[in-house]
Amino acid sequence: MSEQAQEKVSTEIGDVGMPEDLARADLYGLIARLYHLPPDQELLDQIAASIPEGKEIQLEDAPLAKVWHGVVEVAKNNSAKAWHDEFDLNFISVGRPNVILNGSFYMAGHLNERPLVDIRRALEIFSLESAQAVTETEDHISALCEVMRYLIAGDDVEISNLTNQRVFFNDHIRPWYDELCDAIEDISDMHLYHPVASLTREFLAIEGQSFDMI
Repeated sequence: MSEQAQEKVSTEIGDVGMPEDLARADLYGLIARLYHLPPDQELLDQIAASIPEGKEIQLEDAPLAKVWHGVVEVAKNNSAKAWHDEFDLNFISVGRPNVILNGSFYMAGHLNERPLVDIRRALEIFSLESAQAVTETEDHISALCEVMRYLIAGDDVEISNLTNQRVFFNDHIRPWYDELCDAIEDISDMHLYHPVASLTREFLAIEGQSFDMI
């Protein structure tokens, strides 16, 4: 990946002082957190504080910076309870939820299909396994983003390296993240997670473009 491509994430969200890979890993971690559980007030406050009060979006701002502003605005102006209610209404259900967060559904049409088997095989190669407390399957978007964070920021360079990042992203995230974002944005009453979907789409598009430059 070129130096210019590696700098995209940190510069586009306006934090040029943050090391590029740390910025990428942190953003994967945040996206994973937002799709795993609704944000608590502490996290919302942290997001809201990431942009100084009174700073407006400028025409010259990069696309990722603009969608980040959107997330900051909904974090500032909505309570943790509102986020919790929207999360439960759309992502949690005894039957089929309004939005399914698992890659197998988008790649194969059903849950627990071949894409999940392929992900589990990849995780075995990385010597990774789900924590016992985790109830989601490994093809859940939050789990996949956590794997990407590890492949970026982990200490074992035999596993956490650019080649594994590119292959895992292209095989297990790239084929379906746009459809997930579409599913969220198609629900008009899902106001808080629309900016999250926009952030997800823009960031993962940058990741794909950057991997293509390798």
